[in-house]
Amino acid sequence: MPDAAPTKTAQERESTVVGGLVLLMLILWLGFLLHRSRTFPGSGLGHAIGIVGAVLMLVPLAYMFVKRIPALRKSVTQRVPMRTLLAWHIYAGILGPVLVLVHTGHHFESVLGATLAGLTIVVVLSGYVGRYLLRNISAELRQKKAQLGQIEVAYADMQTTLAAAGSAPAAIARGRRLWRRLVDAFFVSDAANDPVLASIVPRALRLAESRADLEYAIGTHERFKRWFGAWLRLHIVLSMVLYLLLALHVWAAIYFGLRWMA
Repeated sequence: MPDAAPTKTAQERESTVVGGLVLLMLILWLGFLLHRSRTFPGSGLGHAIGIVGAVLMLVPLAYMFVKRIPALRKSVTQRVPMRTLLAWHIYAGILGPVLVLVHTGHHFESVLGATLAGLTIVVVLSGYVGRYLLRNISAELRQKKAQLGQIEVAYADMQTTLAAAGSAPAAIARGRRLWRRLVDAFFVSDAANDPVLASIVPRALRLAESRADLEYAIGTHERFKRWFGAWLRLHIVLSMVLYLLLALHVWAAIYFGLRWMA
């Protein structure tokens, strides 16, 4: 049986924890202004923290493979649901960079190390912004579509009522542009003479305006959703570059470390 969808409370808790970790990462990065240690990155503790951070940074890479390879996804999700894998992806993708920043000791010996640290921060921030803003936009989009559905039902009922009351006021309900509604309301005299129409027409105008506003808002949210979809694709590209630089950094540490020991 598949896991139930996460509750709003669980989502809020996840957002709070992840936001706190991102803030911690930024504070550690700002520590470059106050602290530098030349010896810590190469010490035993510094190497251990760096190795753990690098391993954690590989977890998001595994998630991307599982998500995009159908056979692998089917095999893995029989044991671990995708929601759990996504949680590992998020937490490991932030804890790893936090440990990597600690590993640096706020000191770099090469352009590669400085670039790797900077790109790590960019990747984490791009993933965080894309993940949570996109989720909020998707939630608002679903809410507005539900509201539009309710407006559509009331709008159809009102059109039927106006059509039964008279053909002229029905033009008001069909109008969508503000200037069209104002002109129709100004020239339809039946609404002023008939008390029933006088009570119906203002409501019809409000429904038409609400419908137009919701359709505009939905179009805007869908446009933002497409933009953030492109943002997430950029996040994936930056992540691939990050893994390439990480591999070069590990190779350089092993190669030059072994040469130094020899």
